[in-house]
Amino acid sequence: MSRFDPGATALSLGNWVAGQVSQAGVRGAMINVSGGLDSAVVVALCARALPGRTAGLVLPCYSHPEDVADAREVAACFGIPLELIDLGPVYDLLTGACHRSFTRFTGEATPPPAGVTANVKARLRMVTLYYFANRFNYLAVGTGNQSEITVGYFTKYGDGGVDIQPIGGLVKEEVRMLARHLGVPQGIIDKPPSAGLWPGQTDEGELGLTYAELDTYIRSGEAPAEVKLRIENLKARSAHKRAVPPVPAWRRE
Repeated sequence: MSRFDPGATALSLGNWVAGQVSQAGVRGAMINVSGGLDSAVVVALCARALPGRTAGLVLPCYSHPEDVADAREVAACFGIPLELIDLGPVYDLLTGACHRSFTRFTGEATPPPAGVTANVKARLRMVTLYYFANRFNYLAVGTGNQSEITVGYFTKYGDGGVDIQPIGGLVKEEVRMLARHLGVPQGIIDKPPSAGLWPGQTDEGELGLTYAELDTYIRSGEAPAEVKLRIENLKARSAHKRAVPPVPAWRRE
């Protein structure tokens, strides 16, 4: 297995981002800055590759205040403008209207499962990211890594709804190594990975396995039998997220 080189990786990915922006005929990069490790690395890469043409949004939706503070720290660290938009009121209006309509339609008044409302938050962020990307004539830049993409740990048409994924070929540990090289604040590198969708939520808790187990399996194919089964089940169940919507074969006579 080849040794990961953060310096060479940073240079290669930065050049790739600049190339994607040029090829698309747009001006720069717009990023949802969550306050987490992945978005911090993407900010650093884009800010280096596109100085003065990278901007960020922080989009809390009943989020932990620490995440907003961390997002601001990342933006300041890498010198990009950051705009905050509180999506809480929009989320309340939309989910409230949907719940009332669902109750009338079905007679079922039970609140929706957490996963349903969490997906609404992610999709509201996608809509907002694209609004700003379109207004600025920027690409909507995603922050998903290979570990998450492999097992479908993202919301379809939410955080998966972007134009490019600069770190989509890196497993979580490689992202962490790249973060150290790029100068991401240590507190953000050390914080437990979380989408911040509800209090106490963590990525590893939802996945039912650790990033170390997942990264090892992706890179080497090695894992205890129960871990391998868990990963393969997640991959199979989420295959639709990594594919374009299916279209039936049709031949005109």
